[in-house]
Amino acid sequence: MSPEVEAVLARLQPYPEDGSRADGPVAADATDRLLLDEAAALVRAFPDDVVVVGDRFGALTLGALASGARRVRTQMDAVTAEAALSANSRRVSKTLWDAHAWATASAPDPHEPAGPGFTQHDRLEPRLFEGARVVLLQLPASLAELTEIAEHVARYADPAVTLLAGGRVKHMTHAMNDVLGASFAQVSASLARQKSRLLVAREPRSDVGPLTYPVTARLTDREILDAIVPPGPAPGNRGPGRPAGLTVVAHGAAFAGATLDHGTRFLLAQAHRWPHLSDLQVPPVTSTSDTSEAPVPGMDAHPVAIDLGCGTGILATVLALRYPTAHVLASDRSRAACDSTGATLAANGVRAVGIVRDDAGALLPVPDGSADLVLLNPPFHDRAALSTDAAHRMFATAGRVLRDGGELWTVFNTGLHYRRALERAVGPTEHVAQDRRFTVTRSVRKLLTDMSVTGG
Repeated sequence: MSPEVEAVLARLQPYPEDGSRADGPVAADATDRLLLDEAAALVRAFPDDVVVVGDRFGALTLGALASGARRVRTQMDAVTAEAALSANSRRVSKTLWDAHAWATASAPDPHEPAGPGFTQHDRLEPRLFEGARVVLLQLPASLAELTEIAEHVARYADPAVTLLAGGRVKHMTHAMNDVLGASFAQVSASLARQKSRLLVAREPRSDVGPLTYPVTARLTDREILDAIVPPGPAPGNRGPGRPAGLTVVAHGAAFAGATLDHGTRFLLAQAHRWPHLSDLQVPPVTSTSDTSEAPVPGMDAHPVAIDLGCGTGILATVLALRYPTAHVLASDRSRAACDSTGATLAANGVRAVGIVRDDAGALLPVPDGSADLVLLNPPFHDRAALSTDAAHRMFATAGRVLRDGGELWTVFNTGLHYRRALERAVGPTEHVAQDRRFTVTRSVRKLLTDMSVTGG
């Protein structure tokens, strides 16, 4: 790797962190460096035809530009990764310009450094890959996500495209080779370096069928059938007209795919204990936060229920069907999750649900202290690494948006012991249920009391 490219990578930070935490993420890891080294000649040869997928903090995108790419098209599933790329591009702009100027001056076909840049694409789509000759990919943990990416590259990129997919050796499996082999005639593996390795795919197959994702499934699990019935003693609630199931639609990167994961199933099994939102007397919303969003029109007249970290939208759909008079919101940091949620809602005839792509519910369009119910099945992995950072940010969001007396229902891996964190962020927390793997808790939002204000 050239000193110029290394200078760019050395200045990156694992946004929103500054990189000082010993056990925190690394902005440019060994896999990023191996990908950039192996792709350097291709990037210089095809400076306008480079695509990056799955960049974590911008190392691949900015590293490709420092290596001589004029324009990089990039797509990241997580909104946090997009924010990291934007922050790091501002941080290294001068260093990046110098590196790009050096790389283009030494390229086989020199060109003027007219300003290296990147274009962010919201989702996997044909125009992201049209004419691409070089695609750099941080291997996802999910084979379904890898399948969706590989199929898009094979169908829409230039027939002479080279896909370089890198990962940590301990997280790579032979199944990844098989997935790539289904879309490319030639797949090979590089030598390992610093515990990272590349899979290199060439020659897209011309005999492949339609795109596999998104996939659709009809779920008729008892927990879903019971949870989608509106609460109350009315005989019609549980008669022949009750829904016969729930249709779920999932993109490759969406957690659990088109299935009902164990944690969500366990949370749904407690639905009979969720509050009866139709019985609530909803007070006018009065927020004391200067940063609160303006209330959604008509929200004062209806209870507010939120699916925080919505995944494929199963919980958001259940909320909308169970509480037909409630204003339902869903949020997730993943583009695949938000698109899956929208498709799942539509497949079940639900229209009036707001979907927000943000980090841990930070941009939910509700004032502080306005929500009545939040359902949460927080992630505890970031790619293949164990991480509870997102969960704690979600707890803080729930504590902010819930009204006094509002409830947060959380399901989590029992070994994570979140109860004290929930009590600090939200309020008194009750242990509702536990099985071999998961725990469900109910936290009730309590505003500051006179005793807490006086320090008693």
